[in-house]
Amino acid sequence: MTHTSDAEGQARGRPEKRLMKSVWQRIRKPLAESAGVKNLLASAIAGTLRFVVRSNRRAEGSADLPKVLKENAPAIYALWHGQHLLAPVVAPQGRYTALVSRSADAELNALVAAKFGVEVIRGSGGREGVDPRKKGGVRALIQLKRAVTDGSNVVMIADIPHGVPRSAGLGIITLARLTGRPIVPFAVATSKRKVLERSWDKTTINLPFGRLAVITGEPIHVPADADDTAMETARRTLTDALNESTLRAYNLADGNR
Repeated sequence: MTHTSDAEGQARGRPEKRLMKSVWQRIRKPLAESAGVKNLLASAIAGTLRFVVRSNRRAEGSADLPKVLKENAPAIYALWHGQHLLAPVVAPQGRYTALVSRSADAELNALVAAKFGVEVIRGSGGREGVDPRKKGGVRALIQLKRAVTDGSNVVMIADIPHGVPRSAGLGIITLARLTGRPIVPFAVATSKRKVLERSWDKTTINLPFGRLAVITGEPIHVPADADDTAMETARRTLTDALNESTLRAYNLADGNR
């Protein structure tokens, strides 16, 4: 019987490993661009999010979302990047339109949102201190305004991708001014979670079998005649209110009132 040394086995394995890597590099991009693959992945993510919500018990003291929706509809619901994953699952029955970035990375987010019946508009929300009209977001704002006029609630991530995390941009403030509808700070948290510390927004992956808390803040109104100073004041008010709501959600989920 012939025995093969470890060194010989490794030497033979390296070409096979290089071949597999080469094959994967060739098929990775076509797979990533495949509508079928992306749709399957979006379905898997949506199913996982539903399971997470169903397996977490709702924390006592969470917001009465149907009541909030009824009292403010149509409203503009504001969330932070990285803290929004469960929002479409916990939202009560109703009509929702979400603004999703036009970047390729956000395409999967748009597909997942659609799995929950959310209408999606792709566009920019504007950066802090920058008029959203200068960021190519005017078309998105027009579409969002039309959605609100038609009776849809709007869901927007308040901070801007790769901008300053947990600091609201002017896009959502502009929409509130144009529509006359209130901005409702919204936060959802679970007691069991994994925080991606290296991500710019500290994205939180919600895990099952714990407690789930949902918090909404007081509605914020922006006058139709708001000037630049009033807009900046509203932006800062939203930033503070959304940070407070997020902290309350985490405290409630963790059992700290």
